[in-house]
Amino acid sequence: MTAGAEAGHTARTEAGTGTLAVTGDEAADRLLNTDPLALLLGMLLDQQIPMEWAFMGPHRLVERLGAELDAADISERDPDDFAALVRTKPALHRFPGSMAKRMQDLCRHVADRYGGDAGAVWNAAATGEDLFRRLRDLPGYGDEKARILTAVLAKRFDVRPDGWEVQAGSFADSEPRSVADIDSPESLQRVRAWKKQQKALGRRKDE
Repeated sequence: MTAGAEAGHTARTEAGTGTLAVTGDEAADRLLNTDPLALLLGMLLDQQIPMEWAFMGPHRLVERLGAELDAADISERDPDDFAALVRTKPALHRFPGSMAKRMQDLCRHVADRYGGDAGAVWNAAATGEDLFRRLRDLPGYGDEKARILTAVLAKRFDVRPDGWEVQAGSFADSEPRSVADIDSPESLQRVRAWKKQQKALGRRKDE
């Protein structure tokens, strides 16, 4: 039993328990819902590009690697060779060179700090504050990205350590603010519409 489970919350990580449906591709969504490293990489890629593009990235990377995602393997690859994989059309990001480095840095962190087990980033978190700190420490993650992933884990994976709502902030509420609120094509459109409305009002997505 994990520390989180002992603290009285559920931490579902077994295959098939996530409920994200963001890419429009069944295989890509399945990977996000069953492979914690895919989820971390998808969140990392989710900046300055459409959500579907970002979260398709891990699945496309698996296809190009010809193997399952492995933090140690990715971190140890030649940076130029790995950047070429990220850059191959369709590129995994609009800035493939810099993002390839961030992806390798993230995988190195997971390999060194968590023995390559990305799920341990949240499985071993005893409180919401601890969870947020672990996510915030990930290379390429800022405060907002860590808050959103805290909400993703709670809403889509039932990972809810005590106090997670405080750490997720406004992303914990019922407004369709982010990827945390997407579990179907319809909810994806609701999130898009809500973000468009916020932008028209000159507001951020956390307001």
